[in-house]
Formats: sequence, structure tokens, C-alpha cells
Amino acid sequence: MLVESAIGGIAVPLFEQLWKAGGYVAKQVGQARQDVRDVEAILTASQNYHQKYENNHGQVKVMPGLMKEPVSLASIYTAVEFLDERSIRQFDGPDELEQLYRDQGRRNFQTAKQRHDGITIAKEKQYLMVLGGPGVGKSTFLRKLGLEALKGQQGQLQRDQIPVFIELQPFRNDTIDLITVIAHQFEIHGFPDAQVFTELSLAQGKLLILLDGLDEVPTDNVNQVIEHIEDFAIQHDKNTFVASCRTAAYRSSFQQFSDVTIADFDDDQIQQFIQHWFNSKLDQEAGTANEYWQLLQQPENKAAKELAQTPLLLTFLCLIYEREQTLPNRCSTLYGSALNILLSEWSAQKNLPKTSIYKDFHPELEKEMLSEIAYNSFKEDRLFFSKSDITDCITTFLADTLDAPEYLDGPAVLHAIEVQQGILVKRATDTYSFSHLTLQEYLTALYIVNNQLTSELVSQHLIDRRWREVFLLVIGLMGRRGHELLEAMDQKARIHINTRFKPRVLVQWAGRITQGDTPKYENFEKIAITIDITIASDRFKAIDNVRGRASSRAIGRASASASSRAISPRTIARIEARIGTRGRTRTRASASASAIDRARKAAIYLRETKILNTLAFQELPNQLKKLKDKIPQASAPGSAWESYADEIETIFLNALELTIEDISLSREEWQCLSDYLYANELLLSCQRSSIGISRKAWESLKERLLTVD
Repeated sequence: MLVESAIGGIAVPLFEQLWKAGGYVAKQVGQARQDVRDVEAILTASQNYHQKYENNHGQVKVMPGLMKEPVSLASIYTAVEFLDERSIRQFDGPDELEQLYRDQGRRNFQTAKQRHDGITIAKEKQYLMVLGGPGVGKSTFLRKLGLEALKGQQGQLQRDQIPVFIELQPFRNDTIDLITVIAHQFEIHGFPDAQVFTELSLAQGKLLILLDGLDEVPTDNVNQVIEHIEDFAIQHDKNTFVASCRTAAYRSSFQQFSDVTIADFDDDQIQQFIQHWFNSKLDQEAGTANEYWQLLQQPENKAAKELAQTPLLLTFLCLIYEREQTLPNRCSTLYGSALNILLSEWSAQKNLPKTSIYKDFHPELEKEMLSEIAYNSFKEDRLFFSKSDITDCITTFLADTLDAPEYLDGPAVLHAIEVQQGILVKRATDTYSFSHLTLQEYLTALYIVNNQLTSELVSQHLIDRRWREVFLLVIGLMGRRGHELLEAMDQKARIHINTRFKPRVLVQWAGRITQGDTPKYENFEKIAITIDITIASDRFKAIDNVRGRASSRAIGRASASASSRAISPRTIARIEARIGTRGRTRTRASASASAIDRARKAAIYLRETKILNTLAFQELPNQLKKLKDKIPQASAPGSAWESYADEIETIFLNALELTIEDISLSREEWQCLSDYLYANELLLSCQRSSIGISRKAWESLKERLLTVD
């Protein structure tokens, strides 16, 4: 039979041998005119199928409000990785996962460390079920497999199979017939005798059947769909089957399928995606991808980078950067948009049928509920919670909320949120967390603003570093009322520094010796620079940092210096700690000389810009020059270097009009100073994240920063 011969001759790139060898196939059947016409029809249909697959499944377009034109999937595709299921802490409880999270020191809730390349696994498996949360790239991965199959032996799958991409969402009635669905795919591309072509293709094992979105099948039909797919896969076991489903909706019903879970993007994948996204000639000339990657690496953007672990949200971030050429300072706006994408926009764009729970459970009500859960758990320092705890929270909220539908119950709502949106995620058996720490922080901030808890936030959490992102989000959500938060932070910081005598005196001293007009620096910057130079273990580095843009971070550096002394208290840091050896090939003496040269230049800069106004400081550059001539030989004994360290310490303290006693603080005093400086640095960061604060209110507050009552 001609069609059977044609299928038997199929080799990939899909249909390529068929249309190149059309004359050969025709000769095999006697070159009858009708046969030739059938061959020509098959060849034409084959070419159409190849092209239309790429058109239909090789393009990406999401978030139409931001993305005006589709982009090629092949141009931006980033290799998917699967979690090693054996390394997932499946049976850990909330306490064990909390400890694991803190031990790893990263803003990532996934516990499995080992990963496997997705296409490598797909190449090895005949039956594969791809699991993952919303927006992690399940559909994209299946489409990519089809594109690779079209390349045949030159593709990564190295299979001579025809990809058939089937969306399961339309399966909404009791009658399910995959053969008819597949035949329809071939028929609309012009294949003659499409039904026969399908049956023979299946018989010869020529199909790669891609079943996308099992979770999108209406609940009433899902059991029939699963049963039909399993029977179909068993009956046509020469073919390859890959299906996808959201993790929360999967019931482990596919007996012969190997289950794999897509991993969140790691740093390498995020960087690769960004390089692929910004790959136009203009972007390459401007270095856009590298600039964006460096921006995401900045400490102030660590929460935004956390969102980038989900491909959907990374696409959103790239679209924002493409439009703005920066990330918004107001992270509250950015994270609010990301939350809305997961709450409703992604499902609406995919035209997913909503569960009956969402008929009256609107997004604003859901935000209220999620924000209450986020706040209470964050306040209790809990990132993971048991299923019973979270269902109790949902049930309590629904019972206490006037406009919450009475028919809703906790377990059903939790399941719907987990399946439809992925905002709450099962991390282990009966143990949940928010999908991203960033979203929990945003919802916590939303609860604080909606319930007017800013005073409580400041009084209880100002110096708790864990709440930093919440403060930055609260200020953005407060709008023009943000100055109230800044005023409260300033007052709390003043009360805190007044609890310890020596730290307060040190701040007062820094304010006194930096008085005077210095247009290049704000008063609080000069005070922070002076404190940093005074308490840093490496004074040469601290004084050198003053020049250039690094001075704007002086408060943060000073806080870190004070904190390090609180963690590891010591008397006077010796010269080796302050200077170092700068590598194996340089002697300690030459390293010391270089450090002194840089410190001397910085001291001259400080003198010329009038940051420090002591008479003794005017002589510091000359004294450092003399010190350079007195550097001990590299072979000098340790006692010589100790004496040299003492001399450096004395010169610095004299220049700053201080004594050793003035900077000999207890562990608690160092921590008090560190917390005070941190609170002021956080206040400045909050101001940069604010929206609509009055210029007059800010100028008044700015003049009081780092001044002690």
C-alpha cells in the first residue's frame, strides 16, 4: 500500500527523505498516475505539517500587554532540568524543612540538589510524565521535544518520529478518541486518508505523542481521560508518549509512565535565558544581557532574582527590563504584578476552566486570605507549615469573613490554589510553603498596610534583618503616607542608640568632627564615613573606600564593621588583618606600602573635601608618608610588625581625636551600634523604594539622620 510505504520511508528531519525520495516511492508502485498524485499529496502535506508545527508550537507569546510580538521558542529556549526524586525530602515535616532552608542559606525552597538534563531523560524514556507548578515551562518543554523530533537524527532526541502535540484541555465530554484527534491533526494539513495514515503510523511506532495539560481537563472527565490515555499507550506501545501535568493535580494514575519534576531555574539557567532573550544585534552591541544579569546580581535585587527562578516570571522581568531598561525601584509594584500573574492572568491567558470554588471567591478576597496566612506565619518565623495548619487558617478566615461564600471549605480551597495558581506549594508530604519567599514577604507587607500595623512593624522588627524586604515593600504600598513609616523608624533608632552610652557618644563624636559645609556629601554620609574609618578592622581599606561611588554605602559598611566586632570582639586589629599579603608573589612589606599609598591619597581627598574637620587630621597624609619609610623588612620578626601596627593605630586615633578606650566597646555595645546603623541604612533604602513622599517631609528627616538627641 502506498501510504504504508510512505510511512515506512519516513526519516527525520520529518518527512525529509519522503519528499526527497518521492520519485523513488512512485517507481516502487509502478508510477501509476493516481499513485504519483497520492505521493505528491503526501509530500505537500508533509512539508505543510513541518512548517505549521513550527508556526503553531515554535513561537512564544505571553502577557500580551507587555509582549507585542511572538518570539521564536528555539531562540530563547533554556535547557530544562529535572529534580532527582531520590534527593527530595519527601517525608520531612515543617521543622526539618525550616532547618534545611536555613542551613543552605539561599532564598530557594526546593530541597533537591541533584538535577538531570530534561532532554537526556526524555531521550531515554518511552513514557514520561512531566510535572511542575504553573509557569515552570512544562508546555514549553513538550513543544521543544516536538521541534527536536522534526530534526530527526540531527536533533537532540535522535528519533525518527512524527511529533503530534495535543492539548488536553478541550477534552470536555465523555467521548474520548485519541486516534480521531491525531487523525484530525494530519487531515487539516492535507494528508490523504488521514485515518489510515494515523493507524499505520501508530502501528509502525512512528509517532511522538505529546499530551499537554492533564491538569486542564475538567474534573468530571479527568478519570475517563486518564483511563483512555493509559489504554491507548498500552495498545500502541511502539510509540513514544510524553505528558504534562501540574504537580498538585497529579494523582499518580499513569502506571507505565516515569514521573519527573521540573526544577526551578538556577543561576546558570537564568543567565542563559537572559542571554537568549536579549540576543538582537542591537542588544549584543549594547551588552544588554550582561548589564541586566549584573543588575540582578546586586544585593538589593535578590528578591527579584528569586522570582526569576520561575520561567514565566523571568519572562515578565525581561519584558519589564526591555521596556524600562532598569528594574523598578518600587519593588512593591513589581511583586504585586507578579502575584497577579499567578493569581489570575496566567490562567485567563491560557483560557483555563476555573474550578467552581472561584465562582464567588474573587482575587481580592483571596489576596486578603493569603496575606493573613503570610503575615501570621512570617511573624512566627515559619516558612513551612503543615497541611492541617494551613487548612485551619483558611477555614477560620472563611468563617470570619462576611463576603466569603459559605459553601467553601479549607481543604478544597487549598487544593484549588495549589493546582490553579501554585502560590501555595506542597514541599513534602502534608508540608506546604509559599512558592517564593518574595511573594510571602509581599503578602505580609500587604497585610501590614491593610491592617495599619506599621507601628507594630517598627517597634518589633526594625533591627531584625529577616524583615528587611517587608519594610521595603510596606513603604511602596503606603504611597504618600510613607513618611509616617520613615518617621517611626527614625524615632525607634534614636531610642535604641540611647540604651548604650559608648555607642551614643561615638555617634555624637562623629557628628561633631564632621560639622561644616561639604556640598558633595550629605551630613549623614560624612558621619557614616567617619564611623566606618574609625571602627573598621582594615582602616586602610575603609579610608580608601571613601573615594568614588562606594561612599554612598558607608552606613552599610559601618554597620557590618560593628557587627563583625560584636561577633568576634578583639582589641586592636594587627597590621596583617588590616593590610593582608595581597597574594603569594608579593611580600608583606610591598603590600603594606601599596595600602599606605592608597590610604594617603584617600586622606588627602578627605582633607580637601573637608569631610573631617580636626586639625590633627590635616597632618595624616604626611604622617602616613613617614610611616611608609618605616615599614619593617619582610623578614622582620613578628614583634617588629606588632610595634608597627601599634604606631599606625596611634596615628589614626590621634588624627581622629580618639583614644583606644573610646573604641573599646563590649560585644553588646558593638551590636547596639551595628543595629542603629543598620536601622538608618534601612530607612534610606525605604526612602528609595517609596512612592509620592513629600519633598519637605524628607528634607526635614534627612537632616536628623545619624544625629543623637
